[in-house]
Amino acid sequence: MSTVAFHTLGCKVNAYETEAMWQLFQRQGYEKVDFGAQADVYVINTCTVTNTGDRKSRQMIRRAVRTNPEAVVAVTGCYAQTSPAEILDIPGVDVVVGTQGRDKLLDYIEEHRALRKPVNAVNNIMKTREFEELDVPTFSDRTRASLKIQEGCNNFCTFCIIPWARGLLRSRQPESVLKQAQQLIDAGYKEIVLTGIHTGGYGEDLENYKLADLLWELDKLEGLTRIRISSIEASQIDDRVIEVLNKSDKMCRHLHIPLQAGDDEVLKRMRRRYTVDEYREKIHYLHKAMPGVAITSDVIVGFPGETEEQFENGYRLIEELGFSELHVFPYSTRTGTPAARMTDQVDAEVKQDRVQRLIDLSNRLALKYSSENVGEVLDVIPERPWKEDPESGLYMGYTDNYLQVVFPASEELVGKVCRVQIDKPGSEYCFGTFVRTMEDAPSESKAG
Repeated sequence: MSTVAFHTLGCKVNAYETEAMWQLFQRQGYEKVDFGAQADVYVINTCTVTNTGDRKSRQMIRRAVRTNPEAVVAVTGCYAQTSPAEILDIPGVDVVVGTQGRDKLLDYIEEHRALRKPVNAVNNIMKTREFEELDVPTFSDRTRASLKIQEGCNNFCTFCIIPWARGLLRSRQPESVLKQAQQLIDAGYKEIVLTGIHTGGYGEDLENYKLADLLWELDKLEGLTRIRISSIEASQIDDRVIEVLNKSDKMCRHLHIPLQAGDDEVLKRMRRRYTVDEYREKIHYLHKAMPGVAITSDVIVGFPGETEEQFENGYRLIEELGFSELHVFPYSTRTGTPAARMTDQVDAEVKQDRVQRLIDLSNRLALKYSSENVGEVLDVIPERPWKEDPESGLYMGYTDNYLQVVFPASEELVGKVCRVQIDKPGSEYCFGTFVRTMEDAPSESKAG
């Protein structure tokens, strides 16, 4: 039996696409082995969001070539899309596919085996207008399934290479999304996470069909408990989206809304499409429309030209808006983007100091948000034993409003919806007490 090993760098969309590629190999009778083991084929799914992503991708490619010089080494993903020639220069690389055409990956591998020559299957992504259909009817993770609903982005922020790696926005056809959602429900998943490169832009290229329409159709599917949106821009949260979030029992009370910077000057240089006031207004509106909603966000610190005062403006805004958690990134130069050519790059030590200050703030905000939920009985879907102490009989899972809860459970409860009382808050984990499974009380609503 032939063997295949995968290594995925970068984002959740890449992780989804690796799962999809694994399905293709599985259908051809391949067995999956660890990346460090001997395999007949190695697939490296690369990231190019920063120069570091490129470097790590090259390291993993070389590692595969070293592990088994006789194997077919196939490289795909964003770095493969933007720099195929650079990758083909690495001795031992046999197949390069970008971010489109992965459904033909096995054909390219066979082509290489027949011709004994490297195959470069990277096309001009900017001309691509069709969503690449890659089905993932089941995942290695047993509790939450991702469902990719769109590809590409039209925003061209100055720090970001992704439109050049992923192409322009294109949405998956609604019937295809619903069909795959049904497959995931049939496979036993209770929660589906809608994902994409610019997820909230779903439907912008479709005729009279937007994200809110898709959410309502998913809401009708029997057997699905939770629908989560992986990320959405503030400008994409319109009244229709808020209406679904409010009225559907299945929509999670959690939104990830990237801020990136809390100062108008910096936002302008980033070419973000909102002002601080517009963003603030949207967050206040959401809190009013959905009391108790968890809002998480991304922030880039040390963007070229960011002064101490501009950083402080952002710090105060984040404090005021009361996010439940932040993902903080120091600005990292990406060759080929306008921001990389800006002259006033911020010193690395200054960036690190600002990152630390925001991480401390994030921990404080997370503790405050989790404290507000103490005493509540919430739905938790246990995912796995608690990694801090796997022998303790404690399991970890998420509430619909994205609290990580640790509570006494057992293997047979994994993937089931459990009612759990929140007893003790924490900036990373809350601790709770198991009450019962939802099977015992199907008529209750999710919010406790």
